[in-house]
Amino acid sequence: MMKCFYYLSPTLDISKRVSDDLHEAGLLDWYLHVVSKDEAGLNQKHIHSSNYLETLDLFRGTTIGGIIGFVLSLILIGLAVKFEPFGFPLSNTIYFVIVLFFTLFGIWEGGLYGIDSENKKIKPFHDDIEAGKYLVLVYAAKEQEEAIKKMMAEKHPESKLVATDRHFVNPFSKLKVV
Repeated sequence: MMKCFYYLSPTLDISKRVSDDLHEAGLLDWYLHVVSKDEAGLNQKHIHSSNYLETLDLFRGTTIGGIIGFVLSLILIGLAVKFEPFGFPLSNTIYFVIVLFFTLFGIWEGGLYGIDSENKKIKPFHDDIEAGKYLVLVYAAKEQEEAIKKMMAEKHPESKLVATDRHFVNPFSKLKVV
């Protein structure tokens, strides 16, 4: 089980040192992402930038959209079974197509909403990021957690631990703001 630690770093140079020290501690780029409005600076300093799953609410939107579409399809099927609008019962294949269509349509609509929305877990730090700070997301396995927290407290006290999450991608997990 991975945990995600959110550190707020004040400058690009400090974020670079944080990144380098986390790499020295054995953390791979895959487990370290920085959210910033200065993408060019991150690229120039060779700091692993965040991805769309971290900055947009795409995964959460598609999940909720799919659930809503599925529930609506079940309601529609229930109404079709009860009222038989065509004068005869529909086949199971038609019911399956209805479920599939509404679920996929919900996923599509939820994805459109998600692409247009900031990730709800990043939103509490929106003003800091817009002010030029850097949100460092560190994904750590259970056995790495204490070592990472200790190293960050000792070497980078200016980068504050602002939140933790049991796992970033889960759209329904609660962000624990420190």
